[in-house]
Amino acid sequence: MANPFKFKQFTIHQDRCAMKIGTDGVLLGAWTSLENNPHSILDIGAGTGLIALMLAQRSGAETIDAIEIDEDAYEQSVENFEASPWGDRLFSYHAGLDEFVDEIEDQYDLIVSNPPFYSEAVSSGNVSRDMARQNQSLPFDELLSAVSKLLSPTGIFATIIPFKEEKSFIKLAALMGLYPERITHLKGNPSSDIKRSLIEFSFVQKEILEDSLIIEFERHQYTDAYIELTRDFYLKM
Repeated sequence: MANPFKFKQFTIHQDRCAMKIGTDGVLLGAWTSLENNPHSILDIGAGTGLIALMLAQRSGAETIDAIEIDEDAYEQSVENFEASPWGDRLFSYHAGLDEFVDEIEDQYDLIVSNPPFYSEAVSSGNVSRDMARQNQSLPFDELLSAVSKLLSPTGIFATIIPFKEEKSFIKLAALMGLYPERITHLKGNPSSDIKRSLIEFSFVQKEILEDSLIIEFERHQYTDAYIELTRDFYLKM
């Protein structure tokens, strides 16, 4: 049984989730801008509920909705929400993205997604883990189409994807009227290749703010920038 993951202000139980807590989710939850003071937030593909919980800790948003298609992960996100200090603001829906889009009439000021993006067929022998990892369970075009409908006119969409997918993802987003306004390129250490792109989109074309973030100098020697970003969450930062 996977041990609970303790953060400074909340605990994540993840024994029933195929996708465990990883750096990508923590980074997205910490990096996402709250400058537009969102009243409503949506986390697409919530898994354990980690990112929604991080945004509950960081913001005063009245409504933080999360959708998750996997039943075990959905039930676990509900438990994690109810056990947190922000249970009255967090709501989890057991639904596919297409049915959620059809049913929800509201729009959100902020949408976040750490989408499953292993586009090549992978098999770990664990079906729910593979489903969570393969982007067949949430193709990028389906994700962006949903965001374009669910995002308020002045809203922000934040995501994290493999760097190698960045150009095609941005092209796809433009077809939906979404344009990047902030991009951070992630590297594991100073000598490694860029691994991930953190990107924020809006409906307004503007000059893109670009920077980069290195996670560690060497194994477990974290950079000041990474510590600064995550210190409100990790117990040992």
